[in-house]
Formats: sequence, structure tokens, C-alpha cells
Amino acid sequence: MYGKRMMKLFSQNWSCTKGSVLKALGTVVVLISLLHISLSPSSTLDIFRKGISPISEQAPLKLGVRFPADLHNAVVYRGAPWKPHIGSWLSACDSVVADINITEMISGKVCRNECSGQGVCNHQLGQCRCFHGYTGEDCVDREHLACNYPSSPDRPFGRWVVSICPADCDTTRAMCFCGEDTKYPYRPVAEACGFTINSSSTPPMTDWGKPDLGVFTTNSSVKGWCNVDPQEGYNGQAKFKAECHCKYDGRIGQFCEVPVISTCINQCSSHGFCRGGFCQCNGGWYGTDCSIPSLLSPIREWPQWLRPAHIDMPGYAHPAESIDSLNAAVTKKRPLIYVYDLPPQFNSLLLEGRHFKFECVNRLYDDRNATVWTEQLYGAQMALYESILASPYRTLNGDEADFFYVPSLDSCIITRADDSPHLSMQDQKGLRSSVTLEFSKKAYIHIANHYPYWNRSSGRDHIWFFSWDEGACYAPKEIWSSIMLVHWGNTNTKHNHSTTAYWADNWDDISPERRGNHPCFDPSKDLVVPAWKRPDEISFRPRNQRKTLFYFNGNLGPAYENGRPEAKYSMGIRQAIAEEFSSSLTKDGKLGRQHQPDVIVKSMRTANYYEELASSTFCGVFPGDGWSGRMEDSILQGCIPVIVQDGIFLPYENVLNYDSFAVRIGEDEIPNLIKILRVINETEIEFKLANVQSVMQRFLYRDSILLEAERQKSVFGHVDDWATELLRMSEDDVFATLIQVLHYKLHNESWRKRIARSKRESGLSQECLMKSN
Repeated sequence: MYGKRMMKLFSQNWSCTKGSVLKALGTVVVLISLLHISLSPSSTLDIFRKGISPISEQAPLKLGVRFPADLHNAVVYRGAPWKPHIGSWLSACDSVVADINITEMISGKVCRNECSGQGVCNHQLGQCRCFHGYTGEDCVDREHLACNYPSSPDRPFGRWVVSICPADCDTTRAMCFCGEDTKYPYRPVAEACGFTINSSSTPPMTDWGKPDLGVFTTNSSVKGWCNVDPQEGYNGQAKFKAECHCKYDGRIGQFCEVPVISTCINQCSSHGFCRGGFCQCNGGWYGTDCSIPSLLSPIREWPQWLRPAHIDMPGYAHPAESIDSLNAAVTKKRPLIYVYDLPPQFNSLLLEGRHFKFECVNRLYDDRNATVWTEQLYGAQMALYESILASPYRTLNGDEADFFYVPSLDSCIITRADDSPHLSMQDQKGLRSSVTLEFSKKAYIHIANHYPYWNRSSGRDHIWFFSWDEGACYAPKEIWSSIMLVHWGNTNTKHNHSTTAYWADNWDDISPERRGNHPCFDPSKDLVVPAWKRPDEISFRPRNQRKTLFYFNGNLGPAYENGRPEAKYSMGIRQAIAEEFSSSLTKDGKLGRQHQPDVIVKSMRTANYYEELASSTFCGVFPGDGWSGRMEDSILQGCIPVIVQDGIFLPYENVLNYDSFAVRIGEDEIPNLIKILRVINETEIEFKLANVQSVMQRFLYRDSILLEAERQKSVFGHVDDWATELLRMSEDDVFATLIQVLHYKLHNESWRKRIARSKRESGLSQECLMKSN
């Protein structure tokens, strides 16, 4: 039957426009996919033939039952101690949520000239997402992105900027390369590599007005770069300039001689090619990670979160008409998250154009294209984004969505600010915080103008991730009603100004007309999430192997060698800790006033940092320039966190019961810190250590890590040790915790009850809905 209808479809008098041909091709792809599925009894997509299974009746829940509580009045749900009202609801309702039936729409709009091969077509909107350096409705227009600012007599290459270039500038990305006149034109000539360095000065100084012609030499006795043969360089037969290296993504090796895959969101979901950070999707696929299928995409290749139970093709009964979309009935659980496919300036272009490969990503790739995890704390933003995109909680149906995720990668925005002339901060007074505010406001304007969802709730069901040092402190006032995911939970109840010691991130000077007068964090709506940590940075030791009472290792300020010079650094907290308990000598040769043998407070991070954490009972959690990753370090090494930062929430602190696994001490109690710890009895210590272990995986981005493990297994046929270890773990991670919090919010936030919406399936029993109301 399918074959006859396809023949009839092509026997009609089609108009021979490119758009109609593509639509017709899409129709054929869909029909062939359905035919393939219908003829494959063992197909993994056998659900197409079975239709939608009705949701079974749930047994009445006794919501009045008392759920187990720990010694600190926390309700334990899935191993974690929650605040009682949250843990009680999750135990009663989240644990029994059932599948619901929703409809996903698969679109087939075409883009003008297929984006000229220089972009990806969003088949829902029929709009092109152009690669770096290209623009226009069909990506045919070239942008000229200069590497250098205008020259002057004393600055022939303009004022210094990260992209400054004395060689060949790739004006699609504002990146500097050796160029076609050299033996190795693809080698970067980034920053000091291309300029003369005065090695006699202390420290050595770079003359940004004088190019180093030696990097272009063919003379092996001169320190070269662009013409140095890799083998000769490794063998010591040719000299090379040490300041030259593979700064950009896509190549490794001392001489950039090894091409490797670049880092993209979800590595393009196996439906595209990663070009320096931007996914160039295969035909028919689109989205930041090429995970959204169109009518041109074979159904058997659809992602798991879109695997349908029933297909409905409007217009299929009239084959003379091409199909613009099809509906897929899918079973899912709430909460459902809609992810905006923003223009690439908010995500993909920021990745493709980054001038330093480590910036804002959590992984790179080695010479075998195997995963190399980075120490980039801001990689949490990428990890969470990848999990949401590949999650069964994702939906393409905004009318069914409970939450809306705005994927604006602020960690990339900030690290790339002022990298090149087209990213100048001159209009923002040099403040990266101001640049980020403007980017977020532009994303808001785009959403409000192109989608109906923002105005339905005034943005209260929208989720933004502000990952930088002071979190959402510099969120524009227009979006403050939304849920803010941050690493910095400053309620501004005590520290009511910018706390960073780095002037370019300061937000005090941003006008209230732009920022409003909101705090950095509102615990009634926002959530602090953990920073990124490598999957191999996790261990747990029993109590008897923890010989150090209290441990902290990090920058202690100006009194110590290589210490941060600013008095404002860490809001003075680390400095106050050091004055009392430091086990490192100051520049004046002094130890802390209360230095004790089993108390370690060091001024410089050591090679044995994680070993020392794992051997300690209590570990310090103090701020740096805004937040630091010390909470994550403590938890992942099984150490009880000791938090000193008044009015500032740590990860999940407004939803989990911190008394069950942490110690909070006021800033004015710093001189008594060790005395307070010494009077905690052994039973309490064992109790807290056990709870640290129970929440440990909630501080790890396990879901995103395992997505990468699956990709690696498909390439190599096996997984590395880090993946093998994580596969043994089953507790909830960061993403699972977020979903649980969102589910609670969905049924317990009062504003939702005031908004009239059509009745939707919830997957909950009537008792749960009544309890929520």
C-alpha cells in the first residue's frame, strides 16, 4: 500500500521549485521509514504499530503518612536529605509520576538556497543559522571580522587584542595563521607567537608593534614556527619558538601536526560534523547539536526522546499536496522542557570562534580522538545543556512544555569578550559583566518577539544559566522573573555589592535602568547548581582514614607569596581564616595565630590536593572571586564541608537539608572555627559523612559524562576507565536533581495556579494534585 501511494504521489503535476522538491523528498523519506518499520518485526521502533498504551489507574496514595526523617528533620528521597516540605512531596508524588501522552510536531520548512552551504536550516522556522563569518537570509554574505584594530604610526597592528595578527588573518573567525606562503599554513600565530619578545626584561615583555620575522624563517638554526618540520623539531634538528602552540581547537601536537575532532554540543549527535565548535548538520537535521529531525530525517534515526507511538501526517490523505509537518504521539513524564533553538550568536558561534580551545568546554580530544576531560569549572553550563538536549524530558511542543530553557552560553560570552575587534567592550566601559547583560537582553528580545511562550507567564517558567563568578548579579531586569541557575547564591542580605576582585566583572557600575535592583539570587525561585568537575575526581574514605581535622588549600591573599593582592579578594574571608589558622608562612615568616598540627591551611594548591582532601574530616568552603569550586571538591572527596560565607547559598542549599551533611559558621565566628568543630561528637561526624556520601553524585554531571561514554564506545568499541567506574554508579546526579526540583516547582509554585491554561495530563494522582493545591 505504501509503495502504491508513493508512486501516486510522484505521478502528480508538481511545480519544480526547489522547495517543493525538498518537501516531496521529505514525504518519501517519511513513507519509506514507515514502510521499513512496518516490515521489520524485530525493529526497535515496533511501538509504531502498537499505538498508545493507556495510563494505568494509580492506587490512592496516603499522603498523610509520615516519611522517614533524619536527625536534622530532613526527609530522605532517593538517598538525599531534602528540606521536609520538598522531600515529603517528592516521596509521595515524584516517585509515582506516570507517563502522559503528548504530540510532537516534526517540521519540514525549507530555507532559502539551502543556506548556501554556509549554515544550518532550522526546519521549524525556515531560517538559516549561519556559520562564523557568514550572514544574510541564505548565509551568502561574507562578514569581514578583522584580527587587528586600526593601525597608527606607533602601533602598526593596532592596539593589543587577543586576535592581534602580524600574519594571515582568517576574517571569518578573526584568527591568525601562518598563511599560504608557508609550509604549514594552518599553524596558529596567536598572540606572542608572532611578535618580538624582549627576554632581557623581567618579566619578558612582548613588543606588540614589532613582528617576529623569525617565525616565518626556513633557517633551522633560527627559532621558527611556520616552516619547521615536525620531525626535525622533535629531533632537535630545528629550533622553534616556545611561545607558539596550538591555541585553537582541532589540532594538537607541539607543531599542530595532528588533526583531531573539535568540541561541539553533544558532538552533533552523530548527525553532523563539528567545525570548530559549530555543528554542521547533515541534511534534514538541525538544532545546536543536530538532534532535531525534520521530514527529511529517517524515522528510524530519530533520537530516543522522540521515539513515537503513533504517526499522523496532515495532508497524507491527499497525496497531491506535499507534507509540511507530521505529528508524533509520544509517551513522556513531566516536567517537560522546551529548548529554544536560538540564533548561533548565543551558543554555536561562541564555541566556533573561541581563541583558546579550553575556554568554556568540559572536554577536548587527544590524538586518538579519545576524550580528555578539562578542569574548566564553567564546563557545567555545557554539560547541563547537553543533558537537557538528549533528555526524555525534552519536548518540541511548547504548548505542552512546563519549562523553557534559554541556551545562552554566558561562560563563552565572558571569556570571548574583547578577544577581537568585533567583540569589543568599548561600548560597555570594558566590563564583561555589562557585555553579558546585553547578550542576555538580546536573547530575551529574540524570544519575546519570535515565540508566544514568554508572555504567557511573564517568563517565570523560563530557565537561564548564569555560570560566571557572580552568577545572575548582572542579569537584565527584564528576565529577573525567570528561574536562574547559578554557581553563586548571593542573596545580597549582607554582601550587597559586587564581591569580585576583578574589575572587569564588577557590576556595581551597571545602571539600575539596565539591571534593575534585584539580588543576585532569590532562593524562592532560583537554584545553585554545582560547578563542573572531572569524573575521575571522586573518592570516599572511611572515618578512620581521615587523620586531618580541618583542611583548606588555596590562595590566601596578599600576605603570602603569589597571593592575590586585592584586599577585596574572597571578601576578606580567606585572609581572616589564614590569620588564625594558616600552616603556611607569610612573607614575614609567620604562621596563623591558632595554628595546630591537625589543622592544615595552605597558601598554594599542592599536587596532592585531592589526596589531602580525602584524608580530612572537615574541609573549608570559602569564596574566591565570587564562587569557588571548593564545595564540589569537598563533597566529591567525602569530606564534610565547612561553609563560611554569610547570606550566600551553596549548591542545592535551598532544597536539600544542609544540616545533614555540612557545617555553616558565620563570618564573625571565624576565630572560633576550630573550637566549634572539635566539640562535634563522633556520632554526628559519622552521620554527616554518611550523608556526604549519599549526596556525592548529585555534585557530578554523570548524565552528560555517560553521553560522551556512549559516543566513545560507538567509535572505539569500549569505554575508558572513567566511564567504567561511573557505569557502576546509580544514584541521582546533577541533572536528575534538577528534574526533581523542577517537578516540585511545577506543582507547588503559587503563580501557576493563577494562570488559566487548558487542562493537561499531569501523570499524578488526584491526591498529589490536591496536596499541591
